[in-house]
Amino acid sequence: MKKVHFRFYEELNDFLPKKYKKKDIEHTFYGLVSIKDMIQSFNVPHTEVDLILINGQSVGFNYLVNDGDRISVYPEYESFDISSVQKLRPKPMRRPRFVLDVHLGKLARLMRMLGFDVFYENYLTDEQISDIAKKEKRCVLTRDVGILKRTEVERGYWLRNTDPDLQIVEVIDRFHLTGSIKEFTRCISCNGKLLEIDKELIKDEVPQKVLDQYNLFYYCRDCGKIYWKGSHYFDMIKNVNDIKEKLRKGTS
Repeated sequence: MKKVHFRFYEELNDFLPKKYKKKDIEHTFYGLVSIKDMIQSFNVPHTEVDLILINGQSVGFNYLVNDGDRISVYPEYESFDISSVQKLRPKPMRRPRFVLDVHLGKLARLMRMLGFDVFYENYLTDEQISDIAKKEKRCVLTRDVGILKRTEVERGYWLRNTDPDLQIVEVIDRFHLTGSIKEFTRCISCNGKLLEIDKELIKDEVPQKVLDQYNLFYYCRDCGKIYWKGSHYFDMIKNVNDIKEKLRKGTS
């Protein structure tokens, strides 16, 4: 039997049972175990971990734990530059792209409304989500810790909030996306890019009273859905402004 000492820091304690939160943990084990598997045995998904120090030295997920190791596990750093030590995540995404699990439909619509690239379908299995994340280099957003433990998932985040209006603020804050908001540039239904179109080209596809009342129209280049700035648009403007106000106030 081998024995190690663990300490999880900051929000990683969200995943731990009460008896382990913010405490030194003595852990016993047998055989050869990677640090990745050992961390996930505490229900902490590897996607939430950004730095592991063992006996004061930074290690990767494939490190095999030794008897007597003292292990410190940290989430993403926001206030300190740790680029000089080994990080566990791949290089940052050049363009933020996400795939959401099947329970996050309202969040998907809010994110698309703000212009974020979001893959979402309400029938996807965990396996399909992880495959999409790997093939398209997308970050998984979920309330299901199990998805984040899958080997294929390199980037992921477990949402702390259950209310979509709070989740959207949480995501923007967590991934520093405030400067990337480009509202009303994506189709809420399918995620395609929206392009302006001459109303003469769509006169047979929208009601005549709409053509009489509005001059600016947009269409989704993927699904063909047509948008105009009707009453629903002003409801969405209010929603966008509410989100921006929460971000300014630091609400999450």
